[in-house]
Amino acid sequence: MGMKTSLVLLLTLLVMMRGLLALTALFVAVLGKDTFEGHQVLRILAKDESQLAVIKELEDMVELELDMWRGVSDVDTPVDIRVPFESLQSVKIYLETQEIKYSIMIKDLQAMLDEEKEEMQSAARAAQPRNTDSFDYSNYHSIDEIYNFQDMLVAENPNLVSKIVIGQSYQGRPLNVLKFSTGGTNRPAIWIDTGIHSREWVTQASGTWFAKKIVTDYGTDPALTAILNNMDIFLEIVTNPDGFHYTHNSNRMWRKTRKPNPGSSCVGVDPNRNWDAGFGAPGASNNPCSETFRGPRAHSESEVKSIVDFVKAHGNIKAFISIHAYSQMLLYPYGYTKTPAKHQAELHSLAKKAITDLATLYGTRYRYGSIINTIYQASGSTVDWTYDQGIKYSYTFELRDTGRYGFLLPAKQIVPTATETWLALMAIMNHTYQNPY
Repeated sequence: MGMKTSLVLLLTLLVMMRGLLALTALFVAVLGKDTFEGHQVLRILAKDESQLAVIKELEDMVELELDMWRGVSDVDTPVDIRVPFESLQSVKIYLETQEIKYSIMIKDLQAMLDEEKEEMQSAARAAQPRNTDSFDYSNYHSIDEIYNFQDMLVAENPNLVSKIVIGQSYQGRPLNVLKFSTGGTNRPAIWIDTGIHSREWVTQASGTWFAKKIVTDYGTDPALTAILNNMDIFLEIVTNPDGFHYTHNSNRMWRKTRKPNPGSSCVGVDPNRNWDAGFGAPGASNNPCSETFRGPRAHSESEVKSIVDFVKAHGNIKAFISIHAYSQMLLYPYGYTKTPAKHQAELHSLAKKAITDLATLYGTRYRYGSIINTIYQASGSTVDWTYDQGIKYSYTFELRDTGRYGFLLPAKQIVPTATETWLALMAIMNHTYQNPY
């Protein structure tokens, strides 16, 4: 059966399911919180380029309301898609008619969400932390709990940590950045951010652990002590606060910002497609309903613009590390072009060192390389912009896992993930300190 015939069949099946779509919309409206009852995450593996093209057609069909957990890249890399219950039968038939192999990675998404929620509620019933020593790093936390953690950390370590508010989110939440410094002005600096995609909860959780690790190890770990005696570290734990709040209260799978898009009922911009680096090129969407919607213009999102302004005003940031999940990758520029970065050899060598160090703890294996060659073309991404601003050591992490849990990594894996990632971060930070430019 040809691709066009299959697309017609897919759309016909979709029309038959519209009644279920309406019922689902009513259910959500009544409950006030998105439900993912019956949603499945399918893992699709293309055998050749023609099948990849077919999957790409599927990705572009907005009517299906598919959520690309891991998008189309190459024939060796699986594609993970969350499929709503209403579209499930249509998508499976479509794949089968095209003889494209798939497996069910997550059979019932809502069941996993319910389990995650129960774990968080159990943790919340425990005594509230009085200090950062009693903070529960092995559980996920709300934005208010993370903000409270930040304030406690600053209060406990006034000579090392301060809080800078670099701007406000669209909904008026503070964009907090922790500054770790032993003094001096405009010293060379390292930037780390987590949570720019709001549903990637293991990143914000790891960021909290990193913050505590820095204050714990300063003065005892010679490498970190040397870094902080000569450089500052900036850490933005909740880079997309509106989206993060929304994942806790309305839609756990929300990725983007929460600013309305004029002329569309779809809300939000992908803050990792909103940077002025190949903005509008292939690798981002111009559809406001897409998970990779680039926005109306570069730096349209205050969450992005605030970092842009900070980086430009500072003028002496030497490493910029943006942390995402999932897939277990360490990536460097570029994403929007196949032209190699000027410092590709050094970036590649350092990435290899970082993931080798990471693997020494639990044997966790990472892939590494440029964004466009390792995953897919992505225009308007954070580290492409920072690299083009002259920040040589610009890296993106994709933390655990490789797909068993995807964005719903169990809380028991938070500390192991953060601990192994810290080894890679130290490799990058130490190299930055020892190789000034």
